Amino acid sequence: MADNYDFDVLVIGAGPGGYVAAIRAAQLGLRTACAESRETLGGTCLNVGCIPSKALLHASELFAEASSGALAKFGVELQGATLNLDAMHGEKAKAVKELTGGIEFLFKKNKVEWLKGQASFQGPNSVQVGERTVTAKNVVIATGSSVTPLPGVAIDNEVIVDSTGALALPRVPEHLVVIGGGVIGLELGSVWRRLGAKVTVVEYLDQILPGMDEEVRKESAKIFKKQGFELRTGLKVTGVERNGVGATLTVEPAKGGAAETIQADAVLVAIGRRPNTEGLGLDKVGLQVNNRLQIETDHDFRTAVPGVWAIGDVIPGPMLAHKAEDEGIAVAENIAGQTGIVNHAVIPSVVYTHPEIAGVGLTEEQARANGDVKVGKFPFMANSRAKTNRDTDGFVKVVADAKTDRVLGVWMISSLAGTMIAQAAQAMEFGATSEDIAYTCHPHPTHSEALKEAAMAVQGKPIHV
Repeated sequence: MADNYDFDVLVIGAGPGGYVAAIRAAQLGLRTACAESRETLGGTCLNVGCIPSKALLHASELFAEASSGALAKFGVELQGATLNLDAMHGEKAKAVKELTGGIEFLFKKNKVEWLKGQASFQGPNSVQVGERTVTAKNVVIATGSSVTPLPGVAIDNEVIVDSTGALALPRVPEHLVVIGGGVIGLELGSVWRRLGAKVTVVEYLDQILPGMDEEVRKESAKIFKKQGFELRTGLKVTGVERNGVGATLTVEPAKGGAAETIQADAVLVAIGRRPNTEGLGLDKVGLQVNNRLQIETDHDFRTAVPGVWAIGDVIPGPMLAHKAEDEGIAVAENIAGQTGIVNHAVIPSVVYTHPEIAGVGLTEEQARANGDVKVGKFPFMANSRAKTNRDTDGFVKVVADAKTDRVLGVWMISSLAGTMIAQAAQAMEFGATSEDIAYTCHPHPTHSEALKEAAMAVQGKPIHV
């Protein structure tokens, strides 16, 4: 297929979308290269995002269990548990190294050539990577996203940190202020809260977790407050000044009012992410970005320029690693002449706090705006396994079409929500009704029975409440 080109496919970016696209393209017999400027593969997710944050979340949960006395009721009595933060960071780094090395192995196994360096278009089908210029019949842009800066706030990754800096704090701050009550801010805030920091979350909107189901947002806020978070919603940050080893934030009500200051030992700026579309030389191939700096594509991930494709965080849609991975497989299959499809209506999202918060499909509010719905809920307080484990925070909610009973959305708060939501996503992918889930036998005693009971509750017939 290469004709006179160096490669059939050149993927720019080796994050979850890019490396998956490259491997799948190579599996399909296409001569494939992947351009990546980092010293390691895996993009933000593996290096400074999903993976290291989950390592710290898990480790901090273990520390909190061991040091808080929470295990005593189970007959596990521990005294004198202490924190070795250096060891915790070391284990995190080990996990990252293993996984990034694993992708390098997969590149070699599948004969994907890694072109090291920054990539930019020189013209149609021509891309400069570092000092080398290569040609490719198809170029896939998978450059991911970066932290959105807060205007007027300088990140030094010592006191005023972004998500990368928050993964590497050398000590536990006495008071951490998190700017942004979204997924990243709450996850990283959870780590340092469990390790002993006072954590204040400042959110511009009236509630945390924008975009999630309303009931889930409210219940999550209650749980976080119970865990010791201070949630300051409806508050606008107008300035952050570093003063020696700390910082002073100036805030004011989002709807107007008197300003106040907050003192902090560390400040995490977590107001979102923006697409990495600068520096790619898109103008040299006549490609424009939209007003959100995203590259628009069609259903098959083609851009407006023939032979140029785009996936992941640089195109519209949720900025999620698993979305990018699925798009990576689909774009490779489309390039190879097969049919690659991603159902963007069924992409689960998870907040990896404790408990976890997860959802897929429409929120109850979105579903009601589209027509009549029935909603079933089941609390983990009534789930036998959760009760046994003393792990009863949260609930499962199933939203179904009132006429057809087809499941439109599933939302849950549970220590196992991130794993449980996959079943809901698969059911929705097959067009399941709430009755389909309700009459599927679930193992007892498990947390997953709460999904079955919530589905039964859609028809008003749960058993255990």
